[in-house]
Amino acid sequence: MDLLDWHRGQLSSRRLSVLVQHLPRDSATARELHGEAADWSVTDYLLASVVDQLAEANWMFATVNRDEDSEPLKFPAAVPRPGGESNAEPAGRTGAQAGAPTAEELTRFFL
Repeated sequence: MDLLDWHRGQLSSRRLSVLVQHLPRDSATARELHGEAADWSVTDYLLASVVDQLAEANWMFATVNRDEDSEPLKFPAAVPRPGGESNAEPAGRTGAQAGAPTAEELTRFFL
């Protein structure tokens, strides 16, 4: 597809708009607009959330079943997500939810 066809009148603005909106996730345009988040699909976010939940469940089980005299176990770190801060958790979100995108963020990403 030659973008000069739009200037020549051989490609309509509507068709050009549809082509740009449906570019693949790994396109240069998507990477420019979304940064690292363009590499992650909904499945990737869900899998990272599952890993975080399993790590927390294992931590809870180990914490409950440890000796009273032993040192407390360190809370597991979340799987790093694209665009996330180093270890800072957003207000109102804790544990595995700290790195997970909100519904609004996912909607903006896919629109």
